[in-house]
Amino acid sequence: MSFKWKRLGENSLFLSPSIILTAVLGVYPLIWMLRYMFYDYAGYGEPLFTGLDNFRRVMQDDLFWDSVGNTFVYAGGKLLITIPVSLLLAVILNGKLRGGNFLRGIYFMPTVISTAVISVVFYTIFNSYNGMVNTALMKLNLVSQPVDWLGTKLAMFTLILVAVWGAVGNYMLLFLAGLQSIPQDLYESASIDGANAWRKFWNITLPMLAPVAQLVIMLAIIASLKGYESIMVITEGGPIGKTEVMYLYLYKLLFPVSTTGGYVDQQLGYGSAVGFVTAVIVGAITGLYFLLSRKMNKMY
Repeated sequence: MSFKWKRLGENSLFLSPSIILTAVLGVYPLIWMLRYMFYDYAGYGEPLFTGLDNFRRVMQDDLFWDSVGNTFVYAGGKLLITIPVSLLLAVILNGKLRGGNFLRGIYFMPTVISTAVISVVFYTIFNSYNGMVNTALMKLNLVSQPVDWLGTKLAMFTLILVAVWGAVGNYMLLFLAGLQSIPQDLYESASIDGANAWRKFWNITLPMLAPVAQLVIMLAIIASLKGYESIMVITEGGPIGKTEVMYLYLYKLLFPVSTTGGYVDQQLGYGSAVGFVTAVIVGAITGLYFLLSRKMNKMY
């Protein structure tokens, strides 16, 4: 019995740094937010208890609900491109391709580069006046004047392309790991039966890859709904709020760094309420996908 208590004490000692960090950086901020979302608090002075006024304000906040709609457009566009491209690259690199390992490293490299650095580079590339894309298009006589890639019409599309470039490599590796776990005997048996490459992919690869695909899609959904870093660097939510997403709107309330979006005062109380509603929206979408994926597993 004493040996078990000794082992428990040793395990607790090893886990204590992680427990302390989680408590300080995770649990305490959450408790702090749950408290101040019922207060009018700007970060200084005495907090004023307002009850549910912050949540009433959220329900009537057109800027916030516009950011929710922008988030769905951003996340949906990113998912529709990222998942198929990641799967396609994984299938290609899973074959006997010369330089396959080198290409895997190239495609994965964007995931280890700082988002801020990537965003600054793409801002330069898509700059409306002297960006590399416009320069190339005009030299090829494909356009007569510079394209406003960060304007009201194309800004969201440009941001989705940047997000896809940064995410494809990560999900490609997950798909690749799933592909390499599929027994080769299945493909050999299908070849004997006369199945072509498409039938092998449709009847063997996709069903065997389903568990990995479900995980990848769930991770991609969460990352897409929570993503805002590149948007903050490239457009700051502009122009006129066309690329404002939920977490960027929340960030501006808690850490107002400029007047571009119209947020001058720090609003910790209201920001806490917005953060809670945002977390509920992300959790509800993730939970809905989890339930749908479980039902599909039971059906098939």
